[in-house]
Amino acid sequence: MTTSIPGAQQEAVRGVEHWTHKGTVRLFLFEKFLPSSEPTFSQPGAPVLLLVHGSSMSALPTFDLQVPGRPDYSVMDYFARLGYDVWTLDNEGYGRSDKDPNVDIHIATGAADVEAVAAYIASVRGDQPLLLYGVSSGALKAGMFAQRHPGRARRLILDAFVWTGKGSPTLDARRQHLDDYRGSYRRRLDEDFIRNVFRDDNREIAYPDVVEHFARETCRWDDSVPTGTSIDYCTELPLVDPARLELPVMVFRGELSQLAALEDLLAFFERLPNPNKLFVALPGIAYDGLKGKNYHLMLHYMHAFFSQPEPEVISGSSADQVKA
Repeated sequence: MTTSIPGAQQEAVRGVEHWTHKGTVRLFLFEKFLPSSEPTFSQPGAPVLLLVHGSSMSALPTFDLQVPGRPDYSVMDYFARLGYDVWTLDNEGYGRSDKDPNVDIHIATGAADVEAVAAYIASVRGDQPLLLYGVSSGALKAGMFAQRHPGRARRLILDAFVWTGKGSPTLDARRQHLDDYRGSYRRRLDEDFIRNVFRDDNREIAYPDVVEHFARETCRWDDSVPTGTSIDYCTELPLVDPARLELPVMVFRGELSQLAALEDLLAFFERLPNPNKLFVALPGIAYDGLKGKNYHLMLHYMHAFFSQPEPEVISGSSADQVKA
């Protein structure tokens, strides 16, 4: 299935590589935009969207997957054609960023990467608040960044997010391997691991050609990934405090997800202080909805949330305030 983007520009999207540092660690960034509206520091114009990957896949396979005949599986191309200035990064330990096999990397490490990347984007594109999307541990990294730097984030989408982990079948199973995770800084990654992500009781929730391209491209950049994030899932949750997220937030949960219990996510959602918030339950989606057959639903909700008009009436603690 190929979707048609209402109002999208059809000119070729331009991609630019960037590099920055977090201390001595070199981080890879990738940016995509339309050449006709190339962003500059003095005239940033387009909204800046930063996409943050999860624990097992680096940035480009996750967000810039090129599948013949299926152009919108590149999330970066999709949003660039809608006029966004789209960025992503390889966290330390992944893809083209520095990855020392003797360095312990955790979710907090990734949140620090997001801080470094946000500072770099501000230095080259101007200091406008970011639109943030994070998937899985990337949602935790993006959430940690947003709660630490409330003025740097404008809107936040948490996908495949976990709050306390209570009632999670996936995390219950993962805890059985905690000693193995602690025994090494990295765990093996291969194409069969990626394929297994999309198997759900023999239901085909993703197109086979998309899965094969994703598996191949993921393993092109990494044959192992850090174990620290898996340890954090088992021992450190919760890492994001909903009370500290004062910006508009949208939470995605796939119908078939085993990662986070619905009750846990709803409890998190209830505690978000900004009344401008959305909880979206997605049919036919398990872990990685942006590679599934129903990916177009996610893209629709993402753009709708990011382009949503600002409210004229803002609820206050004692009375409604009307925007001047």
